[in-house]
Amino acid sequence: MGTITLIAAAATGLMAGLFFAFSVAVMPGLADLPAEQAREAMRRINARIQNPVFLLVFLGTAVLCGIEVFQGRIVGGLAYVVGSFLLTMFVNVPMNNRLERTDDAYWPEYLRTWTIWNHVRALACLASMVILLLGF
Repeated sequence: MGTITLIAAAATGLMAGLFFAFSVAVMPGLADLPAEQAREAMRRINARIQNPVFLLVFLGTAVLCGIEVFQGRIVGGLAYVVGSFLLTMFVNVPMNNRLERTDDAYWPEYLRTWTIWNHVRALACLASMVILLLGF
C-alpha cells in the first residue's frame, strides 16, 4: 500500500468520524432544543467548521481520493469524492446557506433532511476508508 493510499484512508476515516459524531450526538442534541436555539447553534457550528484544519482534511481528502481514482482504486476514491465531497457541496452546504437566510420554521425540515444526508456522508467515508485499505 502506498503512502497516498494510506493517508487517503486515514483522512476518510477522520471524515467518517466527524460525520458520525454529528449523526449520533450533535444533531440529536440540537433536536432537543427549541428551534430558535437549535438554529442559532447550528449556524455557529457551520461558521466555526470553516477553519483551516477542517478545510485541509476535507478538501485534501478529495484531492487524494481523486488521485486514488486515477491510480486504479476507483471505488474507494469515488466513494469519498461522490459520497462526501460532492454530496456536501451540492446538498448540505446549500441547506446550510438556506438555514442562514430563513426563519425558525425551516429548522424541522433542515434537521431531518440534513441529518439523513449526513448519515450517507458518514457511511460513504467509512466505505471509502475500508475499500482503500482493501485496495479497490
